Amino acid sequence: MQKVSFKNLVFAALMTAICVILSPMFSFPLGVARAFPLQHMINIFLATLIGTKYATAAAFATSLIRNIIGSGSLLAFPGSMIGAFLSGILFSRTKKLLFAVIGEFIGTSIIGGLISYPIASIFMGSTKGATFYVSVFAVSCGAGCVIAYIVLSAIKVAYPNLLERNK
Repeated sequence: MQKVSFKNLVFAALMTAICVILSPMFSFPLGVARAFPLQHMINIFLATLIGTKYATAAAFATSLIRNIIGSGSLLAFPGSMIGAFLSGILFSRTKKLLFAVIGEFIGTSIIGGLISYPIASIFMGSTKGATFYVSVFAVSCGAGCVIAYIVLSAIKVAYPNLLERNK
């Protein structure tokens, strides 16, 4: 059983707080969902810097808090959590930032979008098709993925061993 690092837990909590506080400023409506590119950027940051379990837990916590305070929807759970998980898994296997970005995009846009369809249909009364959610999630996630890739690539130049810590 892996030990929980207090430092990583605090960092994940800090990123969760940043995401909850700043996401509404950088969000835009897309049908019954809202696009939160900052969420996807932070998912990739956490997946690459401290690991899969922290990224997934922070995505869950962010979604839960946003739903409690009324700034999110039920669709935040499948998109963000699956994206964070797949980003972390692919990064841990390859140690390549590009694969973390691809994992976030596929996990959120395709898998999360497809899982969101029945959730939106049953619990939110949406009549949109599954491809609607995939395309909406792709817009939100794509923006966050691009930003994360640029920022982490720049950080990697300044601190070459930073992404090596998540082993």
